[in-house]
Amino acid sequence: MKTTKLVLLTTALVLSAVGCSDSGQPSPKADPGQPAAKSNPPAGNEAAAQLQFWDMVWGPPEYIDTAKALVDQFNKEHPNIKVNYQSTPWNNWYQTFTSAIAAGTAPDISTGAGYQAFQFSQMGAILPIDDVIDDLKKNGKLDDFLPNTADLMKYDGHYVSLPWAIDIRVPYYRKDLFEKAGVTPPKTWDELRTVAKKLSGGGKYGMVMPGDTGGTHYVFSFMFNNNGGLFTKDKKIDFTNARNTEAIQFLSDMVKDGSINPAGSGFTGDDATKSFGQGDAAIIIKNPGFPAQLPELKDKIGLMDPLTGPHGDKGTIFWVNNIMLYKQSKHPKEAKEFLKWWSDNNKPLWLKGHVTQLPVRKTFTEDPYFTNDPERKEILEKWIPIGKTTAYPYPAVFPELNEIEGEGVMQTMTQEIMLGKNPKSIMDKADKTMKSIMKEK
Repeated sequence: MKTTKLVLLTTALVLSAVGCSDSGQPSPKADPGQPAAKSNPPAGNEAAAQLQFWDMVWGPPEYIDTAKALVDQFNKEHPNIKVNYQSTPWNNWYQTFTSAIAAGTAPDISTGAGYQAFQFSQMGAILPIDDVIDDLKKNGKLDDFLPNTADLMKYDGHYVSLPWAIDIRVPYYRKDLFEKAGVTPPKTWDELRTVAKKLSGGGKYGMVMPGDTGGTHYVFSFMFNNNGGLFTKDKKIDFTNARNTEAIQFLSDMVKDGSINPAGSGFTGDDATKSFGQGDAAIIIKNPGFPAQLPELKDKIGLMDPLTGPHGDKGTIFWVNNIMLYKQSKHPKEAKEFLKWWSDNNKPLWLKGHVTQLPVRKTFTEDPYFTNDPERKEILEKWIPIGKTTAYPYPAVFPELNEIEGEGVMQTMTQEIMLGKNPKSIMDKADKTMKSIMKEK
C-alpha cells in the first residue's frame, strides 16, 4: 500500500465521526495533522511485546482514568505484553490517524469513529480479525454480543473490527411543558403532530431541530421509523422511495404547522439543547444520557416511547462503535489477545467511566447499573432492538457512509426542510448527490 494513497483522500471523509463520536464532553486540543504522541515503554519491562493503544475520549475525565486502570490491570495479568495507553482527542482525529499510518507509526490497536475501520480497511491499513471472531464463536462468547452488531463489522469478506458500544438517537420531552399544555407523550405520528401544535405558539415550539449534523439524525430517525432507508438490500441508492418521501413530507408539514422552529436551520446541537433547556421547545432528539446535560431539569425531562409510524413500523438511527487493529503492528498476536481481553473486561467504562453510549455485551447490560436506571433500561429494551444503521436495509456498513453522513448532503437537506422548501426538489437533489458518492449513474 503506497502511502501517497493515504494522503490524497477527499476532505469530506474527515467528517466521518458524525453522530457516532459524540462523548458529550469537550475534547482537548490537538495540533492539526500531527499524530498522537507515543507513550514511552516503562523501564524494567523491555522484553514484553510493546503495544500502543489509542483510545478516543468517550466520556468525562473519569473515563480516561478508568480506561488507564483497565490497561494497568491487563499489564499485570499479562507480563509478556505491555500496553501503552494514549488518550486521543477528537479534534483533528482524522489527520492524527492518517498521518500516523502514512508515517508508519500507526498504533497497534485503537477505538475510533463509527466508520473508521471500514475507511482505513479500504486503504489497506486495518488487520482483519476473522480468527478472533472464530475464537469467540468457539467459546460461545460471540452469543454475548447484541444481535446484528458483530456482523455489521464485516467488510469485503472480512471482519475488520470488534463492536464495543452503541450510540443511538431517542426523543426526550419536557414533562412540565406537556403537563401545562394538557397533553401526554404521543404514540403515533398523527398524535405527535397534534401534540406539537398544542405546544407551539408565542415563540415556543413543539420540537427543536438543529441544522447541523444533529438535525440529520431527526431525518434518519423518521425515515427509519417508517421503514425507509437510503439504500436497497443490494446497496443501491433508493432515497426517493415512498416511505422516505412520506417521512420528509411529515417533517415539512410540521414546519408549516409552526411546530418546528424555522430558525433551527442555523442552530448547532448546543443551540438546540439551550432552546430545549430554556423551555422554548418541548421535544428534542438526542443521545442516551442527555438529561445529565441539563442537571437542573433532570426531573422534568422524560424519555418518549418509540413512535408507531403510519404503516405500523418502529425504528431510529444508531451506530455501532468499534475497536480495530492495524496492519503495521509488529505484534498482531498480542494485539488480538488484548482486543479479546478488553472486550471481556471493559464494563467499568460504564460503571466508573460514565460512558453515555450503551454496551454491546448482553452480560454487561444485566448489571444493576443498567437494570436499575429507568432511562438506560428503557433504551436497551425498547430502542436498541429497533435501531438501524445508515446503510439500512443493506446488512453491513461500508466506507462511503463517511461521505453520505459527512459530506453535507443530509445537513443541507435538513436545513431546506426547515426553510420550507419543496420536499420533492430537495430529495431529488440529495438523491443525485448520493448516487454520485456511490458512483451510480
